[in-house]
Amino acid sequence: MISRRNLLAGIGAGMASAAASRAMAQSFPFKPNQRYPDPAVEILDPSFAKYRLYSSTLEQVATGLRWAEGPAYFPEGGYLLFSDIPNNRIMKYSEKDGSLSVFRSPANFANGNTRDRQGRLVTCEHSVTRRITRTEKSGKITVLADGFEGKRLNAPNDIVVKSDDTIWFTDPVFGIAGEWEGFKAKREQDNTNVFRIGTDGKLTAVITDLVNPNGLAFSPDEKKLYVVEWRGTPNRSIWSYDVNADGTVSNKTKLIDAADQGSLDGFRVDRDGNLWCGWGSNGALQSEPVDVNGRKVYQLKGRPEDLDGVMVFSPQGKPLGFIRLPERCENLTFGGPKNNRLYMASCHSIYALYVDAHGAT
Repeated sequence: MISRRNLLAGIGAGMASAAASRAMAQSFPFKPNQRYPDPAVEILDPSFAKYRLYSSTLEQVATGLRWAEGPAYFPEGGYLLFSDIPNNRIMKYSEKDGSLSVFRSPANFANGNTRDRQGRLVTCEHSVTRRITRTEKSGKITVLADGFEGKRLNAPNDIVVKSDDTIWFTDPVFGIAGEWEGFKAKREQDNTNVFRIGTDGKLTAVITDLVNPNGLAFSPDEKKLYVVEWRGTPNRSIWSYDVNADGTVSNKTKLIDAADQGSLDGFRVDRDGNLWCGWGSNGALQSEPVDVNGRKVYQLKGRPEDLDGVMVFSPQGKPLGFIRLPERCENLTFGGPKNNRLYMASCHSIYALYVDAHGAT
């Protein structure tokens, strides 16, 4: 028999669960593949086979997000921090107990996050404040950059820390271009730059000619800087630069061109120099409509279900492998105790896969 107390407790739990579900936004079920090797891992070149763990399966470790971005792993605590941009918060996934919690809210529509060499969180605040911050071990927030040449930054997007403790980030306009990833605001910078923060705190525009630069990463030896250009090439591309001793870059070379309707976003580099890139549809439409149930509909050029996932390229830009996901992947990072667990921030969810590759540090 159900007592009144148990009934009320059940109703309360249900209401709490519903409230949490609403707060967490869209949650989606996921069924891992039962067989090994997981067919979600596709080998495009035989050289990629050594990076596939035969008995590793794609997992969904978190869901209920609106637009997951900027994953950063903290080995000291065994947890992943990542942004949920439209919900204006940074989330925390714990490997120890599998829990998902809010790390910071509001978070000034944080986008990219990274861990510096001292184990501190460094964040791109994408809107409102439009700045780069560092969270000290005490919890205090230190502002590292919020303007350039007397004008506010656009909308800091992605960020990396070099071994010499300089901080490099991209500054496109996405966080101030509309009302989804922040608040629409006036752009003050003439260009969408890639910036470098020196150890003396000086902010320098190292790349000024890219249209909305996005993800960025260094090669393992840090002699190359790779940057995604969101527009203007005409496809999304990754450009390669030589990194000079004085902190400047030169020898701009196109490394990857997403010419198959793919959409490059965030990416990371492994110890062998391979680029593991978030991938999905670029949203481009067919030039002519087709008939769908009596309506003329302009459809996408590429099928998202064929494009959503992670594309892996060699240091020379050759496609090596593809990790198929049920959602578009915006960004990713290596983590886990052995630095061989690939965490993929993918729209509404975070996916994870153990691989036989390790993130470059």
